Amino acid sequence: MIMGRWYRALAGAAVMMLVLGAPAASAQSSTTGNTVKRVDASMVGEQTVFTVELQGPPAQKPADFTTQNPPKLAIDFLDTGFAAGRAQYDYSGKLLKSANVVQIGNRTRVILDLARVASYRTEVRSNLFVVLLDNVAPSARAAVPTFAPSSAQTVPADRPAVRNIDFRRGPDGAGRVVVDLSARDSGINIAQQGQNVVVDFLNASLPDALRRRYDVTDFGTPVQGMRAADNNGSTRLTIEPRGNWEYSSYQTDTQFVVEVRPVKEDPAKLISGAGFRGERLSLNFQNIDIRSLLQVFADFTNLNIITSESVQGNLTLRLKDVPWDQALQIVLDAKGLASRRNGNVLWVAPKAELATKEKLELESQQQINDLEPIRSQVFQLNYQRAEDVRRMLLGLAAVGSTGGAAAGALGSMGGIGVVAGVGGAAANTRMLSKRGSLTADPRTNQLFVSDIAIKLEEVQSFLGKIDVPVRQVIIEARIVEANDSFSRNLGVRLGFASKTAGAGYGNTYTNVVSPVTQNATWDNGPALSLPAAAINGVNPGSVAVSLFSNTAGRFLALELSALEADGRGKIISSPRVVTANNIKALIEQGTELPYQAATSSGATSVQFRKANLKLEVTPQITPEGNVLLDVDVNKDSVGIQTTSGFAIDTKHVQTQVLVENGGTVVIGGIYTQTESTNVNKVPLLGDIPVLGNLFKDNAKVNNRTELLVFLTPRVLNDNVSLK
Repeated sequence: MIMGRWYRALAGAAVMMLVLGAPAASAQSSTTGNTVKRVDASMVGEQTVFTVELQGPPAQKPADFTTQNPPKLAIDFLDTGFAAGRAQYDYSGKLLKSANVVQIGNRTRVILDLARVASYRTEVRSNLFVVLLDNVAPSARAAVPTFAPSSAQTVPADRPAVRNIDFRRGPDGAGRVVVDLSARDSGINIAQQGQNVVVDFLNASLPDALRRRYDVTDFGTPVQGMRAADNNGSTRLTIEPRGNWEYSSYQTDTQFVVEVRPVKEDPAKLISGAGFRGERLSLNFQNIDIRSLLQVFADFTNLNIITSESVQGNLTLRLKDVPWDQALQIVLDAKGLASRRNGNVLWVAPKAELATKEKLELESQQQINDLEPIRSQVFQLNYQRAEDVRRMLLGLAAVGSTGGAAAGALGSMGGIGVVAGVGGAAANTRMLSKRGSLTADPRTNQLFVSDIAIKLEEVQSFLGKIDVPVRQVIIEARIVEANDSFSRNLGVRLGFASKTAGAGYGNTYTNVVSPVTQNATWDNGPALSLPAAAINGVNPGSVAVSLFSNTAGRFLALELSALEADGRGKIISSPRVVTANNIKALIEQGTELPYQAATSSGATSVQFRKANLKLEVTPQITPEGNVLLDVDVNKDSVGIQTTSGFAIDTKHVQTQVLVENGGTVVIGGIYTQTESTNVNKVPLLGDIPVLGNLFKDNAKVNNRTELLVFLTPRVLNDNVSLK
């Protein structure tokens, strides 16, 4: 616990000293028990080995910590001296640029200046302290294409994890984000994206309890909030500062810290004008030589100014309380001069002279490139197609040049396209030089590139960014169709008849031949016929009553019919599809209906129309982990049959929507309700209260339908399977 607090205190208090350098000790302290004799660096395979040789074995393992911005690694040897007091060693390697060894009191600090953040491990071998730096970035191990066949590598069983995320307020209103990791050698990438700082913990898992947004506004720091989310098998922490701020980061053992500090602007600099922030000065000269005036600027700014021999003339000026860089620009513009700065050295010359010099340098560099020997390198692509990458590298939109035509011919013969730096093809090349050539083999998905060394490095860096696994998204749609229908029909049939003195009256007693006729017949045809109509092909039920006299001379027939239908239904369609990020996916199921169509010659031909269920979607994963969807959903069905063929009932929604990962959104809905009441009646008689129901029929309809479309996207991780 004591050592842990010492680490944190050392990292927090000495980070600025690490970046700027510590004061040198004049001599080795007499109380030191060990001595740093020498340091050395070498390349072994894909590692940079940095060795510190001591006079004897260290009494305890040296403490080390890193900073991310700028990338440095600091190692403290306690109770250890350094005879030289302070020394700097330049290595100019791709990863290790230099090393500074400084004695501070009774300890010696070794600071390694790195080109980028790199994973490392340390070992103590007798009187040697060894630092093993990985030359390949952790993210590039999975993303950079393999350039040569290699043996299978075993994946470590123990996966690093983020154990805790904390936020604290530091001195001067700084916000301090503290991330506790399970392993000290976890790969970390940190970068500023817009107004946010994004930290990726490579291949590190994130507990479900930490996958959320943190609101830290109440701390009163530039940081307003943080978001922790899973990012394709890694953990991404997005820090959201606001205002004017700057950040730094460092790691101590398994604790990674990002500190966001507010930047206080000098009020005097706010009125300096665009881009001018130098210290203010006042100048008042009459007819001063331009060389002497430049000497004044050199004395004021402590810059080393070199003046070309062609800089001549005098100048009169009066400037009061002006930033020195603005004043210098005014002087240079007044005399047609320009400047180029390299470190603390400023070169001043006429604009034409500088332009000529830069042109000569570019021409010289071009001549060197033309004479530099050509090298060849094989790139194995893992996730991109070789032909697609070939066209990207050459900037080919269409095959129309000599080189492109040759590539197409060779591709048709053997499946291999070659474009050399000949003719028009080289003019379209972005990555290759005019002497470079590129061959793509689609069978093995390899690229064969021949070019100068610097162009090969550009190609390698380009492939490392584009040849990466694409994240996948599963999109599930639910189309719910619900209907609720109600119908009720009521009707009546009424008939009457009378036989008096051999004569028949009414509508049911017919075929009366004579008053003494005994074989009279009855007809069931009523005088009033308003029966209830059928519903869905089902005839209504009826009840009939007949009244007649004892002599059967008078009849009254009444028939009531009624039918009621109540229906509820629900149809759920659930298409789902998996696709890669920014790749359109389509899934459909249905029927193709034939119909007759006229052709240009006047004849008819059979064509087909689709009545199907279709989901067409293009997902785009945002940096925050949400999913932006361009979606087109169709739910068609076969309708009524017409003289020209079957009609198609269509339900269609097309939209763009932003959904959180795993969330569900309703992207559309249609609700319809139909209410109707139809009455047929005998005029006047049908309006009589109560009794009027015997002289009319009525039909009532109340139908409701509803259509809802739900959409749920989920980003798939490597350890998530589709169920």
